[in-house]
Amino acid sequence: MESEGKVVYDSVERPRHYNQGKVECIDAIESAVATLSGYEGYLIGSAIKYLWRWKIKNGKEDLLKARWFLDKLINYSDEG
Repeated sequence: MESEGKVVYDSVERPRHYNQGKVECIDAIESAVATLSGYEGYLIGSAIKYLWRWKIKNGKEDLLKARWFLDKLINYSDEG
């Protein structure tokens, strides 16, 4: 959102913890999961989300959440 040429912080449309660098997190996730099945895509997308924001949002807690989703994916891939 812009106001008189300045970007205004919007916690819903453009939260800071998902807008770092040149690529927005949701766009990166969309590309990363484009060829995956629903559940696999969900697990990968969630892991990416937590890895993307860990340093500026919840720190180690987000890293542990990312690992939780990766562990789910590993177990799911062993079943298939």
